[in-house]
Formats: sequence, structure tokens, C-alpha cells
Amino acid sequence: MNDNVKNQVHEPLIRVRKRYTMRWYKSWAVRVAAVILALLICALVIVLLTGYNPIDVYKAMIEGNFGNARKMWNTFQELAFLLCISLAVTPAFKMRFWNIGAEGQTLIGGLASAACMIYLADKLPLPVYYLVIIAASILAGMIWSLIPAFFKAKFNTNETLFTLMMNYVAMQLVSFCIVYWENPKDSNTVGVINRKTHAGWLPTIADNKYLLNILIVAALTVAMFVYLKYSKHGYEISVVGESENTAKYIGINVKKVIIRTMALSGALCGIAGLLLVAGTDHTINTTTVGGMGFTAIMVSWLAKFNPIVMTLTSFILVFLDRGASEIATRFKLNESMSDMLTGIILFFIIGCEFFINYKINVRKSRKEEK
Repeated sequence: MNDNVKNQVHEPLIRVRKRYTMRWYKSWAVRVAAVILALLICALVIVLLTGYNPIDVYKAMIEGNFGNARKMWNTFQELAFLLCISLAVTPAFKMRFWNIGAEGQTLIGGLASAACMIYLADKLPLPVYYLVIIAASILAGMIWSLIPAFFKAKFNTNETLFTLMMNYVAMQLVSFCIVYWENPKDSNTVGVINRKTHAGWLPTIADNKYLLNILIVAALTVAMFVYLKYSKHGYEISVVGESENTAKYIGINVKKVIIRTMALSGALCGIAGLLLVAGTDHTINTTTVGGMGFTAIMVSWLAKFNPIVMTLTSFILVFLDRGASEIATRFKLNESMSDMLTGIILFFIIGCEFFINYKINVRKSRKEEK
């Protein structure tokens, strides 16, 4: 065999390589194109499987979120809660600490709020009462997050499994407390706490019980953006996330950063629990958080740990979820159909990140090279 043939290098037809940078307007153009393509695919699925006009279905999704004042405020308050929990997990994720326990940390914060509302009502001056509820919720979330953080820093345990298991412990604690707090008895529910006195309920603004929650989360979003981008702690989180060895080399105490960052995550989850229980639901059960602790992971990743961009990604997910429920009800479609449409849109939104982060090169043919 000819030596030239033996030594010939066979290049692959398609090569994928990492993009180092892409201009912001190009990356957003890719994302917009992905959403448009997803809507077209969804329209095709709607026509083929149901025969409905896709335009009517999309109008129903919009009306499900903004059809009236009540729906609009519900959309914004769900957005606020999801965004708050997303802010909580972001510092840990940016540090490459995989905190999958936001569900349990938020639930424990809500449990502390409920306990204070039940046992301390009318026993403390009003300002002190509210301060105790707030402090207890934040402290409970912090403790729940510091347990896995301590074992990670001290013994290098697997934080993913540890924080995930802590979710189930939190649910069982709530179930245990419900047995003692049942109202009425044998109902297996706590009922509305302090229904007559409203003791421990967060105050309303302009007769709207959601507005205070939204304003608090908006302030937390700005604060988290400044903290991660401009503070020394934010810089240390970034360095530890990039390389623990580099962090140690330049004198950063990695264990201290892990503990501190997880304490912050837990505190924010505690605030989310406070807003859910004392600000909106005024009760507690095992489904109070409603899976938002896991959805927040997607929000944080899609936004690339940018708190401001998280506002948009949170809105998209809330809009899709509420819109899917609306079309399922209005067009008498089962939840599987609405979940299918949501899944298609999310698939394109997540999938487009591949084309933002990577470039596909196709090998030219021999004739084209000549």
C-alpha cells in the first residue's frame, strides 16, 4: 500500500468546537429563533392532534396569565416566588456546589414561620412578633443548608445527594407537625392560620396581598446582582467555582466560602418560605413549595447565574406553566397535551444554548478545497 495513503489523515465530516465568545445580540437572536421555531412546531402538533386553531390556543395561554387583574397578579406572585428561590440557589451553583435542597430549605423556612404564627400569636408586641417570625424563618433555612455545607467542607461529601435527601426529611417534619396542628381535628390539614386575627400575616399594600412579596423579591434581585458582580465575596465565589486549587493558591479559604455561601442560600430560601406562608398562603403543608425548588435550578442555569436575566427566565417558565393549565381547561385537553407543548418549548429554549456555546464545522469536500 502506498505510504502516502497510509499516512493520510482522515478528518471527521462534522466537528464540534467550543465557542469562546458570541456577541450578545447574536446569542439573543439564536434564542428568539429557537422560541419562534418551538411555537411553529407546537402549532403543527396542535393541528395534527387536536384540530384546533393554534392562534386560539396561544391566545388562551396569554389570557391565562393576563386575562384579568386576578390572573395577572397571580402570575407576578408566582414569578416572584420562583425568582426568589432561583436567587437562593445561584450563589451555590456559581461556586459549583450543587444545592438540590432548595425545596426543603424553603419548606423548613415556611415551617418556622407557621410555628411562630401558631405559638406566639398575641404573646409578643407586634413589631417584636414580626421580627421573630422573620428571624426564625431565615435561621431555619440557614440551618437546613449549613448541615450539608459543613459535611462538604469538612469531609468532602456528595452535596447533590445530601441536599436532595434533606428535602425528604423536611417533608416528613412538616407531616409530623401537621398532626399536632390539624385544624379542624382529623382533617390532616393545618387550615388557615389565625384566620380571624390575621396575626403573623404580612401586611398588604394598596389592598393587594401580593405586592409586598413582589417588591421584596425585586429588591433581593438587585442586591444579589450587585453582590455577585461587584463584591469581594462574589469574586471569591467565582474563583472557587472556576478552580478550588486556584482559589487556595491565591489565599482564599475555600471551606469558609462554602459555609458562607450556603448560609446565604439557606437564608434566601427561608425568606421564600416566609413569603409563601406568612405572605400568601397563611398555612403549611408538604406541597407548599410546589416543586419550585427544582424548577429554580433550570431558571438559574438558563440565565447563566445572572440575577437580572433570571427575571426573564422565571417569567417564561411561569407563563408556560399557567398558560398550559389554561388551554387544558378551556379546550378540555388533558394535562399530557399541555405538558407536551411546554416540553417542546423548553426543549428548544434549552437546546439553543448548545449553538450559543459550540460551533459546528462541516468538512469541505476535496473538490471545494481545490
